[in-house]
Amino acid sequence: MAKSKIKQDTYSLKSTSSKRVEAPCLNYKPPKTRAYDPYIAIVGTGGIASTHLAAYKKAKYKIAILYNRTLSKAKKLRDIYFPNAEITNNFNDILNNKKIEVLDITLHPKERAQFIKKGILAGKHILSQKPFVNNLVIGNKLVKLAKKNKVKIAVNQNGRWAPHLAYMREAVKNNLIGNIISCHTSIQWNHSWIKNTEFENINELILYDFGIHWFDFLSSVAGNKILSVFASQNKAVTQNVKPPLLSQCLIQLDKGQASLVFDGFTKFGPQDRTIVTGTKGTIISVGPDLGKQNVKLFTSKGQSIPQLKGSWFNDGFHGTMGELLSSIEENRSPLNNAKDNLLSLKLTFAAVKSSKTNKVIKF
Repeated sequence: MAKSKIKQDTYSLKSTSSKRVEAPCLNYKPPKTRAYDPYIAIVGTGGIASTHLAAYKKAKYKIAILYNRTLSKAKKLRDIYFPNAEITNNFNDILNNKKIEVLDITLHPKERAQFIKKGILAGKHILSQKPFVNNLVIGNKLVKLAKKNKVKIAVNQNGRWAPHLAYMREAVKNNLIGNIISCHTSIQWNHSWIKNTEFENINELILYDFGIHWFDFLSSVAGNKILSVFASQNKAVTQNVKPPLLSQCLIQLDKGQASLVFDGFTKFGPQDRTIVTGTKGTIISVGPDLGKQNVKLFTSKGQSIPQLKGSWFNDGFHGTMGELLSSIEENRSPLNNAKDNLLSLKLTFAAVKSSKTNKVIKF
């Protein structure tokens, strides 16, 4: 049998152009309730709470009360965002208030679990700041307790409603690219702003605290295909902060592969790129940072470029609460439910373990 002749363009991996087609209309925006408009309590008014409150103010949510052990901290944010709300340094004031139906708990993980448990037992629906828990056993117990008490727990994985990540997830969900073959994220930016902040004391800052958003994204599009994880961390030459600013992770999928690369000490030429390839298409998002992204979808029909509206900050925070409220109204599980989030956490914890042991972790 004569061998087929290989063209030079094939050898040189020369690409071919595709025609421009209309972008599919996908449900990527933060969800809104039809009529449900409950009173909400903010539990914890630390650094991230201001971002929550800014998003809630724009969404016109009914924030009834803010809690902090230091009353002046609750007052400061109350006065800025919801001047008619109450403030308290006694969590029982919230638990015993029957008009409060939803708690947004933004406390640190070590103390958060007990507050979530008390909220569940008081019959409150919960939005938990990420990471949901530091221990999967505790997380499973809270999920079971919520089910027993017929309340919902959602997790503030706000990246799920970053416009570009939400559109990519919906493209996969709607089978626009077929079965996933690969998913790769590569981010170059400078995270040195953490110098002399509380974040500098988190050793796995990039791989865990920052990376959890992309572990969650991967879990949301390919969670049932993950087989193993291998990760590493390293300090960049001349970096002047404590935790390693370089992290990378290789994930083996069932008949596929994925990777996360975080170059957190990039002083020049920042870039944020995510690509998901499948049997029927490819979707790519690229830009200089988290908030400025351009998405392209390639299929047999051609190339489409959706004109997405919104930004991660603060639409992502609107989305996590909006999805919880919509799920309560519609009596369904929220997309960002705590049970599914445990899979994202399992993946994140596996990556951290791998980076410490220099071993592949079976999933």
